[in-house]
Amino acid sequence: MTVPTILGGAALPIGRMQSLPEAEMHTLEHELLLDMVLEAVEQAGVDKSDIGSIVMPLMREYSKQRYFGIFMANALGIECAGSMIEARGYGLAGGLALDLGINEIRLGRAKVTLVMGVNFETAVPSPRHTSRSMRSTGDVDFQMPAGFVPISWYAMDAVRYMHDHGVTREEIATVAVKNRYHASLNPLSQFKKLITLEDVLAARPIVDPLGLLEVPARSDGVVCLVVASEEVAKATGRPYARVRGRGFQHDGSLQIDDRGGDITDFVSARKASATAYAEAGIAAGDIDFAEVYAPCTIVEVLVSEALGFFPRGQGARGAANGETTLGGRIPISTSGSLMSRGHPPNVTGLYNALEVFQQLTDRAGERQVKDAAIGLCTSELGNYNAAMIHVMEGVQ
Repeated sequence: MTVPTILGGAALPIGRMQSLPEAEMHTLEHELLLDMVLEAVEQAGVDKSDIGSIVMPLMREYSKQRYFGIFMANALGIECAGSMIEARGYGLAGGLALDLGINEIRLGRAKVTLVMGVNFETAVPSPRHTSRSMRSTGDVDFQMPAGFVPISWYAMDAVRYMHDHGVTREEIATVAVKNRYHASLNPLSQFKKLITLEDVLAARPIVDPLGLLEVPARSDGVVCLVVASEEVAKATGRPYARVRGRGFQHDGSLQIDDRGGDITDFVSARKASATAYAEAGIAAGDIDFAEVYAPCTIVEVLVSEALGFFPRGQGARGAANGETTLGGRIPISTSGSLMSRGHPPNVTGLYNALEVFQQLTDRAGERQVKDAAIGLCTSELGNYNAAMIHVMEGVQ
């Protein structure tokens, strides 16, 4: 099969972009995305006529325009002989869209694929947004009446993890401090102001023991990646990221497995990464950095263990000791994480892949991982009952 690469990428800084309904002037999703497509295609050095497929995460229900992929093809004047796909996957949507775009290359359906998306949600009334979150992440007849939101599940992870492994609240909280430092170096970050451990511990509680600085804010984002065959990438003479391995796993549960098991053992991430490592012909120790889908401090800790970077129960202490900070043994969330870079859910997986692409092509600026050769990005669904892993290698 044809080897896929990421050859170009562009994104807007994450933040508040969506207009209020009563605003005199409205920000239009497709206009922002068009700008990012043009920037990414120019960076990749390909022609519009080379593009054979378009893949997008399905637009949020908050968006007015339907059939957005077709709408964008019309706006760009692109004829697709490969595929035109809008993928539903909630938190997994960005990673799923990337995976489908990679498949277009691997299967020979297209030489160049646009993988792109928009997530607008910051002007949606909070009750509507919260209701949608509860209906998406639990049983509407059993869990929703209790008021479970995604952070509730992660808070339970934190309590259990501290109980089982003797880990302190402070050790987990250091992840937020580290990620804000990384975000301060990233032009795409939503929050850049440095914070201290004391700030994290004193922040307003959201779901005990997690506070305001350990969870993501609502965010808007716009991103485009150019995925191309390695033949096309080599012909441009530009640096690119070769996709070496891919893994996916779903454990058959909804949020938490009612068949029993360890809530802090992210089995899907562990199995998906093992598949990706095997396909890439590497081990966890060969990864130079990782950009993970971690909405909370505890999730980054647990996924770092599932990916094989730390033994069970040692992820929080590793973070507290600086091992996951830039310059450490295994830098994690070099973009600043979902907590500080920002978390526009449907496209977060694409922002993660963009960070890996920028690191592997020496475009990460002040947050550049020294001698970065192999990186990894993840997307997830729920309390890690599903995980998508992509392993990439830089080619200069």
